[in-house]
Amino acid sequence: MVRNLVWAAILSVCLGAAPVAAGERCNVPLADWQPREALQKKLADEGWTVLSIRSDDGCYKVKATNPRGERLEAKYDPGSLELIRRKGKDDDD
Repeated sequence: MVRNLVWAAILSVCLGAAPVAAGERCNVPLADWQPREALQKKLADEGWTVLSIRSDDGCYKVKATNPRGERLEAKYDPGSLELIRRKGKDDDD
């Protein structure tokens, strides 16, 4: 009985976390994606040097550096080119 309660608790925690993980996925039809060059230009205009842009979970995943050498890892919506998630030091913009 206790074992069943423990498994039920574990299952509810895992299922409760699923929407959070899914929140970082982009659901933009491929026909609506803007070209990578548009995102690269946007970031260059903000002072970033783009090292790579690739597709990840339906989003654009970017690795870049700013003029101070700080690294950026971020995910962008491929349709709107809006920032979804960012890792790394803040660049004070």
